[in-house]
Amino acid sequence: MQHTLNAKRLLCPMPVIRTQDKIKTLTAGDVLEVVCTDPGALNDVPAWCRINGHKVLETKTVDDEVIIIIEVAE
Repeated sequence: MQHTLNAKRLLCPMPVIRTQDKIKTLTAGDVLEVVCTDPGALNDVPAWCRINGHKVLETKTVDDEVIIIIEVAE
């Protein structure tokens, strides 16, 4: 199932914390699109995913937004 998290206008570490909180409510195999405006999230969220075993499917920057697409692990 596809989900979106709006983490715009949040500064580090809030995009990671909001991502963590949202993923806790999802099931394995769900896909979460995190939309941020903090460029640091481009490094921080994928690093958190690696530590916690989630798979980053894609990262991209569109205009001033950082978009990170994550597949939720077990």
